[in-house]
Amino acid sequence: MADHIFIGGGGDGYGTAQELALKYANRHGMIAGATGTGKTVTLQIMAEAFSREGVPVFLADVKGDLSGLAVAGAPEGGLKEAFESRAQTIGLTDIGYQAYPVVFWDVFGQSGHPVRTTVAEMGPLLLSQLLELTEVQEGVLNIAFRVADEEGLPLLDLKDLQSLLLWVGENRAQLSLRYGNVSTASVGAIQRGLLTLENQGITGMFGEPALEIEDLMATEADGRGRINVLASDKLMHAPKLYATFLLWLLSELFETLPEVGDPDKPKLVFFFDEAHLLFNDAPKALLDKVEQVARLIRSKGVGVYFVSQNPGDIPEDILGQLGNRVQHALRAYTAKDRKNLKLAAETYRDNPRFDTADAIRDVGTGEAVTSFLQKKGVPGIVERTLVRPPSSRMGPLDDEERAAVMKAGPMGAKYDTTVDRDSAHEMLARRAAKAAQEAEEAEAAEEEAPAAEREYRTARRYTGSRVPRSSSRRSKADQSFGSAMGEMVMDELTGTTGKKLVRGILGSLFKGR
Repeated sequence: MADHIFIGGGGDGYGTAQELALKYANRHGMIAGATGTGKTVTLQIMAEAFSREGVPVFLADVKGDLSGLAVAGAPEGGLKEAFESRAQTIGLTDIGYQAYPVVFWDVFGQSGHPVRTTVAEMGPLLLSQLLELTEVQEGVLNIAFRVADEEGLPLLDLKDLQSLLLWVGENRAQLSLRYGNVSTASVGAIQRGLLTLENQGITGMFGEPALEIEDLMATEADGRGRINVLASDKLMHAPKLYATFLLWLLSELFETLPEVGDPDKPKLVFFFDEAHLLFNDAPKALLDKVEQVARLIRSKGVGVYFVSQNPGDIPEDILGQLGNRVQHALRAYTAKDRKNLKLAAETYRDNPRFDTADAIRDVGTGEAVTSFLQKKGVPGIVERTLVRPPSSRMGPLDDEERAAVMKAGPMGAKYDTTVDRDSAHEMLARRAAKAAQEAEEAEAAEEEAPAAEREYRTARRYTGSRVPRSSSRRSKADQSFGSAMGEMVMDELTGTTGKKLVRGILGSLFKGR
């Protein structure tokens, strides 16, 4: 195994071989550049290189092109000549065409194995971001999660949350006294947001079996790291969901993995494509938490690489943490473009051989301006670089090829079949049914009682007036429902509900065992 991965090099007018040191690969990085300048191929060759060195990879395939990682490259004609010419120019003796171990995932369960999380693990903060809730509505959602935790109601899928919110709305008076105001308007707004998710076909993302982080970090028998490809072409039609899901996954990695310090190579490399979607219109509280995760997750052995059209898409506090950079061409047609170009150039160590801003503007497709961390984590001098050709196919798989890869892979038996476990929806339905039955039995008993006893029980002898039956019935039903919430909890807790639930840094759960 090598201690560096080769990114590219150059001939006349270019720098020496550019390599990313594996021991610094967990210190995060960036791939940036305008559309059509070669970002996808750079992401592809980096994923290949990490896999060859035994490092698992997770990446989002926004355009479908990265599915080609699963089959060996076989360029023909002019493309083959171009590949071989570039390999010779940069000193690459063997392109090494090969397929890589790929697992396809898909939130919608169509172009990959279903990738799910539970509502409880997503947490109220990220779910509020997904539903675009106001601060008041987010507060009500937090109350609902608090009630679920205290009462042992597992929130696994959307119908669990919908049933819980219905109960919260019906019992808002009692809950408001304890937790603060719960309005029907806020409950209704959350329910409408959940309905929108249903209409988008996203309900399958919430449920079980939920994704286990360990399955993203596997290596093959030959020592190569597994490349996990999230089909995102359809997911990109719901950009808020895309960003929220990847942020949830990042937070799960942070909260699940142990501290490892600075390993010889990363435990996982996470590519966050279309990174601007994460930061667009995000509240400051969420940005602060993203910055905190990015700063601390390197000690868990995870390298995060943001992929975006412009470095300016990434907040400055996070951009400052990205030590390994591949900058493809930026266009400078307008005053704003020229300002962004200048800002991008200022983040590199100057090279006396050329002007960095000019180089970023002038590099062609498949070329880049690069800087990687050197000894002691010091950023290297910026260099113009010819990016190496990929070993796998450039371009997407067809449906038959994708299906064959999925069938031969290890994850289908574990994740392809949905499990509908007993959870909040079923538990609340049973308790409501029990409360209704008790109310009916109480009403029947009252009607069967002797007239004198009924008069005594309704206090006619003392007050001269009868307590309205509807009020009595409602009081009894409410009392039965409330008491039932406590009585059946211990008998019905299974799975994660039998554990102490503690909200993590981004709202998902630590699971105390």
